[in-house]
Amino acid sequence: MSRYSVTPITVHSLLEVSGIVASVSGDDVLITGITQDSRSVTPGDLFCCVRGETLDGHLYAAQAVADGAVALFVDAPVTGIPDSVAVITVPNVRALVGAIASAIFEFPSRELTMVGITGTNGKTSTAAIVASILRASGAPTEVLGTLSGARTTPEAIDLQSILSHCVQRGITHVVMEVSSHALDQMRVAGVIYDAAIFTNLSRDHLDYHKTDEAYFAAKARLFLPEQSRMGVMNSDDPHGRLLLDVAPIPMIAFSHADAHDVTIRVDNVSFRWRDLSIAVPMGGGFTLINSLGAITACAAMGISDQAIVDGCAQLTQVPGRFESVANESGIGVVVDYAHTPDGLREVISSARAICAGRLLVVFGCGGDRDAGKRPLMGEAAQLADLVFVTSDNPRSEDPMVIINAIVSGVTKPATEIRIDADRASAIASAISEARRDDIVVIAGKGHESTQEVAGVHHPFNDVDVAKSALAHKKGSEL
Repeated sequence: MSRYSVTPITVHSLLEVSGIVASVSGDDVLITGITQDSRSVTPGDLFCCVRGETLDGHLYAAQAVADGAVALFVDAPVTGIPDSVAVITVPNVRALVGAIASAIFEFPSRELTMVGITGTNGKTSTAAIVASILRASGAPTEVLGTLSGARTTPEAIDLQSILSHCVQRGITHVVMEVSSHALDQMRVAGVIYDAAIFTNLSRDHLDYHKTDEAYFAAKARLFLPEQSRMGVMNSDDPHGRLLLDVAPIPMIAFSHADAHDVTIRVDNVSFRWRDLSIAVPMGGGFTLINSLGAITACAAMGISDQAIVDGCAQLTQVPGRFESVANESGIGVVVDYAHTPDGLREVISSARAICAGRLLVVFGCGGDRDAGKRPLMGEAAQLADLVFVTSDNPRSEDPMVIINAIVSGVTKPATEIRIDADRASAIASAISEARRDDIVVIAGKGHESTQEVAGVHHPFNDVDVAKSALAHKKGSEL
């Protein structure tokens, strides 16, 4: 969360252009900046008192005024504020901060073609494929998501500033991942998506949403008229079929059945779609459904067949998404971000379909997150021949407590399990164990560059660790 300078505008003018109905006390001051972080307030700012999970911005209103804020955006009474400060009172700041930020940045999303993607798995890959197609069509395109920032979807003020800079830079299309947290917290209020894609839904983020129903309800908000003009749904997913039936916007379905003559390999997928020959330089079975979602959305937006074909072919490797690590040992090594039970099951199944030898998997579960999914991850891993259970950002928890919970879900007697809390050691052991034609799947962290242990972020990247282990394996084979 940052502070941003804006074109000077009075409070009354800002409310008029935003369409927000509010009660205002104090002077009609001139606003020259906006923030929701009290630590970044400078003279002339509008300070938005947003309620977070642990902190309430209203508690910092007086300090913000002392630091120079000339206006406050609130939904509860604040005391001790001088009349020279404008106090803008609305029913819910969180619900309206996106709208006021959009107005203060002069409605940047109206100048852009916006594509939003939500779902448990596949958002990042689908976004990359859509962006590659749009760029092949000649459209300057920006991607916002897991790979571009600390949060999958930025806070509302940050997002509107980013979109404003996109307009200034000549960007015409923005493709962004829209997380369930962002939808629940209304971070994307003030943005209307020209196309919204739903990939799938399975268990995730229950530490935040508490129930599967609440998680789905958050995702479904993307498909309301105030948020999107058109929905593109995975009809193979039961939640996608439900949205097709009930969403109050025009809907288009995509499905595995749309693809013919499918070939799936460790580093590429090819198929025919609407008489087009599509080739995507990314492996795994889920690449097929992600590609179908992307090309269906692009076709619905009027992108040409040639751009769709070229964009798919020109896709660059998406870090940590079924990322193949090249080597001379004759084994397949794949790094993937799969960190949910369904995601792990899907990546293992995709590897199994193309594996001529044994399938080895290395994975763990994050600490201080949904503990209920840990046994389910162990259950999903049973599809592999050899399972290495290790750490994956244990955070404040004891890694062995997490590992033991994972192992409790392994009920298949024939499953061979190796336990090693040291992730680098576990990866090295799996690669050392692998023989020609085997595939090693390293799941959970994907593109991440650190491992969080007891509040400290240590440098760690699965691809780099795998390359080091492969180099050692090659040396030992000489």
